Order: sequence, then C-alpha cells, then structure tokens
Amino acid sequence: MTGHAFLFPGQGSQSVGMLADAARAFGCVRETFEEASDALAYDLWALVTAGPDEQLTLTEYTQPAILTASVALYRCWKESGGTAPEFVAGHSLGEYSALVAAGSLSLRDAARLVQTRGRAMQSAVPRGEGAMAAVLGLSDAVIDEVCVTHCGDDAYVGAVNYNSPGQVVIAGHASAVEAAAAFMKEAGAKRILPLPVSAPFHTPLMQPAAAVMADAFQDVTLSDANIPVISNVDAQPHRKAVEIRRLLVRQVSEPVMWTQCVMTLLQAGCNQFAECGPGKVLTGLVKRIHREAQCFALEDPDVLRSAASEYLL
Repeated sequence: MTGHAFLFPGQGSQSVGMLADAARAFGCVRETFEEASDALAYDLWALVTAGPDEQLTLTEYTQPAILTASVALYRCWKESGGTAPEFVAGHSLGEYSALVAAGSLSLRDAARLVQTRGRAMQSAVPRGEGAMAAVLGLSDAVIDEVCVTHCGDDAYVGAVNYNSPGQVVIAGHASAVEAAAAFMKEAGAKRILPLPVSAPFHTPLMQPAAAVMADAFQDVTLSDANIPVISNVDAQPHRKAVEIRRLLVRQVSEPVMWTQCVMTLLQAGCNQFAECGPGKVLTGLVKRIHREAQCFALEDPDVLRSAASEYLL
C-alpha cells in the first residue's frame, strides 16, 4: 500500500466564499463552523461567506477561519468513509489543524489558541517595522548567507519559510529585508515578491508572541496524538503532548522547514498527499519537491469523494 499524508495549509489560503461548494455537499461544514463560532463568540461562517475581505485578512481572524475550514474538510473526509492518514503535517498555522485531525487538540481549544496566536504575532512588532518577501530561484545556502551578512544590531533578516527548492520566504525588519532582497536580486534571484503582511512571522522578533503562546498552553488540554504529526521546527514526527507543546511555542519564532517536512514524509514511504484546507498551495509545493507524488486538493467535493473511495485507501 502506498502511504498517504494529509497536509493542512497556513495563512494566505483564505478567501471570502471559501468552502461554499463543500458546504452545499456536506452538512458537517456548517456544523464545524458553528462549533468554532461558539468558542470564538462571533459568527465565523458569516465572515467567511460574506466578508468583508479586509476583516478576513486580519491575522486574528484569518487563522481561526483557515483552521476551521481545514478541520471541516477533514470531518467531511471521515464522513465520506476516508481512511485515516499515516501522517499529518501543517504549514505554520496549519500545524494546529493537523493536531486537531490527530486528536491532540479539540477544535474549540485550537480556535481560541490560533486567535490568541494571531493577535500576539501581529502585535509583537509595531506595524510597518516588519516585512516578509518570497525569494524565487536562489539556493537555500545563498539565501542564508546573504541574510547573515545583512543582519545588524538593530536590523534582523532571516529565512523563515523553506517552502521548496528555489522558493524561500525571508522576514525581519523592513529595512533589512529590503536590503537583503536587493542583494539577492543581484545574486541571481529570478523574482523577489514582497508579501502583503506587516509582521515578520517566524523570526526571533516574534519572541513576545512565543511567550504569550507558552502562557496560553497552560490553560489547554493537549493529548498525545493518534497520528504522527510532522513538526515545522525539526521536520520530525511527534506524538507526545509534551513535545508537541514545546515545539508549537518554538514554531512562532523559528523557521518553517517545509521542504524538510515533505522529505521526511517521502522517506517514510508517503507518495500520496491530500491538501485538507482551502486552496492548492501545499500540493503545488509537494510537486516542486517530488514530481511523481500523487496530490489531491480536498476543497473540491468531487475530488474529496473520489479520493476517499478510490485512492487514499
């Protein structure tokens, strides 16, 4: 049997109207959003359905929305008779969705945690002082070297998302990101794409947010995972709650090692990957890492049903 893994997307995959088709096909979508809305004390489905987009793109709202959408699709998968994956992994925020799927976190606790996480990450650095940019067409080694040379006492820049070979996101103080990006362009980068965020996620500048999350986890029950969860921090599978909690706190201020996460899954025998959430970003990255991988984007109800009945068995 070919191994299969479920992948859960992070921030950036949201859009007003997402999961509309899935909601028409599966009753569990609205039920899942109602559960999260009750925990958050506002109507999350109304926000996802009607916007406004300006609110949905605010980090404190984006993170619960993507989490809930991802968990809803996983429940649709199970409702359709789909088998449990052998591994789960999530990109940044998506790691929380993966933990709900693995039985380590309840949806209610996860929704409140990622709302806290979103607020803490946004407030850790004053608006306008941080920046992020995607670098296309340079090796990890060159990007790392350039970042080191452009860090100063009052200006930080570093690689924060190793998404796939030739696609890395850098982040830090806006001035340092701009200077490093210009140097990378001269060094041969094909494109430098500034990202529409105002906070430098997954950098040491997020240490205040990491401290907030360490406190938040004191009030949450975290169980051992039923399915191995690949951590963003070390790209290794984990089941023990004590390890998961420690790594989630570190994740806020450390890079997302996504390429390495996918390589770990491939080395474990996985060749089928289902993106369980809005969009197709992660399956696209998997294809860049391993062209022969079989990928499914489960936001489409027809794809979800056929994958559950024919492929991921």
